[in-house]
Amino acid sequence: MTFTLEPCRCTSYGDRFLADADVLGPRREAYRSCEQCRGTGRVAYPCHRCGRRGRRRAQLVVTVANLDTGAVASHQVVPGGLDPHPDPAGHWVVDLSSRVRELAATVGAVVADTDEPSLWLSKQWRPDLPAAQRHELEAQAIVRADHTPWRLVLGQSTAVPSVDSAARLARLCAVADLLLLDLVVEARRQGAGFGWTIRYEVPGSPVPSGASGWCLDLPEAVIRTDATAALNGLAERGLNVPARLMRPDSPRSPVTPSVDVDQLERRILADCVDTADGDELPGAQALWRDGRWWHTTLRAGEPVEILTEQPTGQVVRRVQVPVTRGYEPSDPPWLGEPVDWRSCPDCRPGSRLRVCDCRLGGRAADLDCPHCSGAGLRPSALHCFTCGDTHRLLRTVSVTITDLRHRVVHLAWQAGTPEVPPLVATQPNGRPVVQLPERYRLGSWAAVLGARPDDLADADGGHPISKDLRDGYVTLPWAGADPVGEYVRDASRGTAAGRLIVVAAPPAAPPLPELLRLALGLDLALVVGVCDRRHNADDPLLADGLSWSVEVKPRDAPVGPDDFPHRPSLAAALAWCVERLTDAVAGAAPTDPTAPIPVPCSGSREVVDPEQDLLRLAARHAGQVVTVRFTRAGCTVHRHDDDGVRLLADVPDLRDVPMD
Repeated sequence: MTFTLEPCRCTSYGDRFLADADVLGPRREAYRSCEQCRGTGRVAYPCHRCGRRGRRRAQLVVTVANLDTGAVASHQVVPGGLDPHPDPAGHWVVDLSSRVRELAATVGAVVADTDEPSLWLSKQWRPDLPAAQRHELEAQAIVRADHTPWRLVLGQSTAVPSVDSAARLARLCAVADLLLLDLVVEARRQGAGFGWTIRYEVPGSPVPSGASGWCLDLPEAVIRTDATAALNGLAERGLNVPARLMRPDSPRSPVTPSVDVDQLERRILADCVDTADGDELPGAQALWRDGRWWHTTLRAGEPVEILTEQPTGQVVRRVQVPVTRGYEPSDPPWLGEPVDWRSCPDCRPGSRLRVCDCRLGGRAADLDCPHCSGAGLRPSALHCFTCGDTHRLLRTVSVTITDLRHRVVHLAWQAGTPEVPPLVATQPNGRPVVQLPERYRLGSWAAVLGARPDDLADADGGHPISKDLRDGYVTLPWAGADPVGEYVRDASRGTAAGRLIVVAAPPAAPPLPELLRLALGLDLALVVGVCDRRHNADDPLLADGLSWSVEVKPRDAPVGPDDFPHRPSLAAALAWCVERLTDAVAGAAPTDPTAPIPVPCSGSREVVDPEQDLLRLAARHAGQVVTVRFTRAGCTVHRHDDDGVRLLADVPDLRDVPMD
């Protein structure tokens, strides 16, 4: 019927306006004033499993690809070809992991331990049943696992070296000392066991609420956490930590040459029990700071009541128990004096009030505004654009530029520093744009670390650094405003304790020919977009440089007019493509359940690196987006114009496209 009738959310709480989240049990009566079900207790939802088609495909495909050679082998799981075997409990199961190992041997690839789920048949299945009954029960088992109908497993010709947990943890400690951060190793109780997590924090960051880790032991957490992963979420964790100056030249203890992971794990687990009365505590932490480990327990704080509005119109009351450290280590010697600041005028702490759109551009509040009625503030779920929800406008920002290996530069930009930057442009609204000296340009500091300006990225999340910070441009709200102060405000927006940490290193990514070989082996399309705006390098108001995008799409997927490249380098686009490659292949399965999923098999192949030809095409059509689709049949070249996408060429090889 393409939709399902499910109990409404209001039945979880019963016919009450104010409900307790902790008193959940079996479904109750509906909320009579429910804004979703109107008191009926049931809501119709579009069926997400069939995509509102009413039918589902009883087929799974598992594909293993050798990234080094492009060789591909596949196995399809369909009724009648499962070959199940009984497990010790007597259930019939299809082991997909063994199929993956067989496919990997076929393409000469070494794959990591796969977590392909086994396919469990229903209890009614028996090998002596009639074929029609067996196939029906097998089809039902396959459909239950069709959330990922096409599964891709990547391997390489040689095994990837295993991670030495002691060396990895010692390296994480060294990066913490390099960046002047804390490395936090935390164990938190989760059910009968513990969840482990490793992360970087600025000193003074509070303990996150709720369970924070899903690794079952410390060695697993170390193996799954590198420096980039440990930096993710740094700003959110330290958003409200007071900013302080850095003293990078202060004497610090040397990093220990090695770390005993097992001993550290045992110490943290021992701290999860109160030594005074033997009670179980919520968890424990070990903080690497100033060249040594500091150990602390985690203790439950005073309960806090939180009210949350539901789409049903009800209000749910939750009691949250915050967790605090039982012991706070002393400040590190590289932490200096507090930074001056003033309150943000465009948001209110402890509320969702943010500046209203009617005040954008420095305008006065509109008395007839339908959102704020002239108050100038309105509720919003977004971060404050002015301060990034720190609620403070800082007068100093600490900037750290690093390659995450052994090189680092620490800078301090302070508002009020006398600078007379030249006027380089004027915004359409009349605001002047000036360019600060090279010491404020992150692109210039990237060269000091041996990186390109296009490689600069925010350490927290990997987002590209804006052109303004890269080249030192700042738009003044009025002529005569403090340029460094405005620059500091932009750089410190949404940072942890006023610290902007920038990575100056190209992302780890395979070369373009490897992804091209893989896409051709899968019989899919590799879609590469590029736009050359290098002629805008001297215009601060326009985007400049090269923009790239690399995506794997179905072979017959059209080029859309909104497919614009937005990555600052080819390596960044390739890294993003690899990160979401398995999802892209799963999404390439036909949406029509009557169309079978491809079962690609292909040997190794040689391809020519198309990067130089892509650069020449982009330069030939400077300022316009050029998209090239590579398939087994050849390649098509498209140009994005104001009136849509125009096909420029359909040739067997990109080198056959005329460049003049």
